[in-house]
Amino acid sequence: MLLKKRDHLVGLDIGSSLIKVAEIKETAKGPVLKKFGIAKIAPGSIVDGNIQDVGGIAQVIRTLFKTHKIKEKNVAISTGGYSVVIKTINLPTTSEQELHESIRFEAEQYIPYDVEDVNIDFQILGTSVFSPDQMNVLLVAVKKDLVAEYIDLTHQAGLNPCIIDVDTFALQNIHETVYKGSDEQVVMLVDVGHSKTSLNILKGKTSLMMRDNSSGIAQISEEIVAATGCTPDQAEAAIWGRETGVIDQEEVDAIRSTIVQKWCSEIYSVVNTYQSKSSEGILDRVVLCGGGAFVQGFSDSLAAEVAVEVTIIDPFSGLIIDEAQFPDDLLNKMAPLAPIALGLALRKVDDK
Repeated sequence: MLLKKRDHLVGLDIGSSLIKVAEIKETAKGPVLKKFGIAKIAPGSIVDGNIQDVGGIAQVIRTLFKTHKIKEKNVAISTGGYSVVIKTINLPTTSEQELHESIRFEAEQYIPYDVEDVNIDFQILGTSVFSPDQMNVLLVAVKKDLVAEYIDLTHQAGLNPCIIDVDTFALQNIHETVYKGSDEQVVMLVDVGHSKTSLNILKGKTSLMMRDNSSGIAQISEEIVAATGCTPDQAEAAIWGRETGVIDQEEVDAIRSTIVQKWCSEIYSVVNTYQSKSSEGILDRVVLCGGGAFVQGFSDSLAAEVAVEVTIIDPFSGLIIDEAQFPDDLLNKMAPLAPIALGLALRKVDDK
């Protein structure tokens, strides 16, 4: 989807270790990347999706906007983790208006929180393949206190949050923009971040299965710290193969390999569950993003585990790029980290 000038939004991806910001402008030739930037936040600033240091993160965001000369204050942000529940449920066929009136009652059995404590939205996906009298509905519930935290954060950063999306949907949004393959292919988007992994199995523009878990790069760092007694900064350097002088690299490689295999097993379990329950066809391809895409051996190990092609997303490929401003080597380094911010930047003020 493309932006109209009046609906212009900046995409702001607030992760647990990095903040990413993106600005895209609509032109007659297509969407143009105007701004993109990344900044680190202090460890522990966000834990399990909950903001622990509002002031510190707000300052990082203000600096990021100033550094990249982004003047637009209207932003689209997103949330994820255990405070967000996404499920595809099966309900008797009814109109969207009737479902709007009854969705809170229907959602109670699927949400592990009091329905009064969550914001609920839904999308009717279509008729169930198992019964013409049933329909598939995508149910989304986000805890109100989490939404309030992110609204407060953006306000403290001097911004106006116009849309609060879900990380998984923002990633799907940019994938739909850049992916040019067959709508009959079944693709799994795998986003491995610092402290969570999101999985989304798609056929065309339809999500068939979504899962979140607490796997992430932090697991590797924590294991290295526990095994060697090093600092978190030293552990992070060792993960990426930088010489620390205090950690045996062979030990780091063994820890990384063990955690990567756990990631692969968890992902394979979701693939297996999907293929045992769905009639939409077998998985054709896996697309990786997030910092985990950089982890040595992950892509190859996952390809061996799920026995399909595994690629790393290039979210910039659907955009018009000024190579003088964004050289290829820079975009290649940023590509796995950029999809959610770019997906948010494609949103419009009046989007649902």
